[in-house]
Amino acid sequence: MITKNRITQVKLRHLEAFSAIARLGSLKAACTALHLSPPALSKTLKELEEGLGTTLMTRDRGGTRLTPQGALFLDFTNQSLAALHRGIEGVTDLRDGGRETLRVGALPSVAARLMPEAVARFRQAAPDTQLMLRDGSHGVLTDALKSGALDMIVGRMGPAEAMQGLSFTQLYLEPVVCVVRAGHPLTKAPVSVDALADWCILYPPEDAAIRPLLDRWCLAQGLAPFPERIDCVSGAFGRNYLRVSDALWFISEGVVAQDLADGRLVSLNFDLGLTAGPVGLMTRPDTVTSRSRQLFEQALRHAVHDSTLYESESERIHK
Repeated sequence: MITKNRITQVKLRHLEAFSAIARLGSLKAACTALHLSPPALSKTLKELEEGLGTTLMTRDRGGTRLTPQGALFLDFTNQSLAALHRGIEGVTDLRDGGRETLRVGALPSVAARLMPEAVARFRQAAPDTQLMLRDGSHGVLTDALKSGALDMIVGRMGPAEAMQGLSFTQLYLEPVVCVVRAGHPLTKAPVSVDALADWCILYPPEDAAIRPLLDRWCLAQGLAPFPERIDCVSGAFGRNYLRVSDALWFISEGVVAQDLADGRLVSLNFDLGLTAGPVGLMTRPDTVTSRSRQLFEQALRHAVHDSTLYESESERIHK
C-alpha cells in the first residue's frame, strides 16, 4: 500500500530520472541526458523504488526493462511531469500578461521548407501567442514531447519504439534525395548507383528519422557500406561542405528544396521512392488541445495545401 508518507518521499528528481531511463532504455543513456554519474542515477532510482516499496525496473545486458508496476507508474509519471511543465508555463504566462505559450519542435526538413510559411500564417491568426520553436534530432524532440517540454512536433514519423505513447497525423509524404553542388562531374552524365562508392557521402546518423529508410534502400540496391562516409544531417554543414567539395549528400528533400529551386544544388536521378516517408504532427494523446495549438495546426495544413507538397501528393494519388 502506498501511504501518504511514501508519496512525500517521491521527489521531482526521482520522476525525471525514472522517466528518462524508461524513455532511453538504459542507465548509460539516461546519465548522458540528465548529466548525472551512473552511481548518482542508480541511487536516485533506488530511492524511488524504496519509497514506493516495489521494483520498477530490472536490468540486464540488453538494458532496462519495466516491471508491470513500473509500466503503470510510468504513465502517471509522464502525465505528472507534463502537467508540471504546463503549470509552470501557465504561471509564467499570467506573470507576463496572460499570453499563451506554444512550444513546437521541428525536424530539419520541416524547419527549412514548411515552417516559415506556417509560422507567418500563425502569427496573423494568433499575434498574442508566445511561440517557441525548437529544432533537433528525432530522438531529442520526441523525448521533449513525452516529458511535456514541447506541445507538438512537426516532422517525419519515427520508428515504432520512438513513437510509442504519441499520436501522429500525416500531412504529406517526403522522399530522400541525393544532391551535389551545381557543376559536379556526376551532373554531366547518367549515374549508376555503383558509382556512389567512388565519392565521399554525407549520410544520416543513426538517430535520424530517415536513416532506416535509406539503409533499406542501400540494401535493396546491393550497396555495401560506403568507404568514405560522413554521418551528418546538418543543413548548414551539408550546404557549405558541398560548396567546397565533390561530396554527395543524402538528405530529406525538404531540407534542400530551396537550394534545388535556386539551382545551387542538383538532385541526382536515382530512384529513391523507397525512402518516401510520412511527415506530420506528433502530439501526446493525453493532453487537451489549446486554442493556440488548434490555430497552429490549421496554419500548417493551409501551408501544405498551398505548396508544391500538396500538388505532388495529389499528382501521386491520381497517377
